Amino acid sequence: MGEQGTTMFPQDILDQWAGLGLDLPSLFSAGHLGERMSVRVTEAAPDRVVGTMPVEGNTQPYGLLHGGASAVLAETLGSVGSMLHGGPHKLAVGVDLNCTHHRGVRSGLVTGVATPVHRGRSTATYEIVISDEQDKRVCTARLTCMLRDVDADVYRG
Repeated sequence: MGEQGTTMFPQDILDQWAGLGLDLPSLFSAGHLGERMSVRVTEAAPDRVVGTMPVEGNTQPYGLLHGGASAVLAETLGSVGSMLHGGPHKLAVGVDLNCTHHRGVRSGLVTGVATPVHRGRSTATYEIVISDEQDKRVCTARLTCMLRDVDADVYRG
């Protein structure tokens, strides 16, 4: 696998996006919200996206990981997978997110793994499993993104 910053990308993805002169880890991140929540995408490919997020700083008033924080991690990872599946001439837009919260977490790091359920021409659906440091499932999510045609120049700002 090729490496770009702290996110691992397969070489074919690096080659596919190379001509655009983009910072892939920045493009395939949670953006400003993800930075505030310390979301890190560590591995990114159309068939598997992995990311982490600390529990600390992302809790609800009772001290448990906030369900919305899990949703942010899930949508980030599923969106990255959808964008990579669509390629440089598609833009992924989330249209449906479903999260089931299985157990509370009070500390540590959670890890999300997004894998495709469906990858078509106009939509992509990913299942995202979020686990704690003991590998216990915290949340199961499903994200469907619409894939829209775009000119690659949209990435240049």
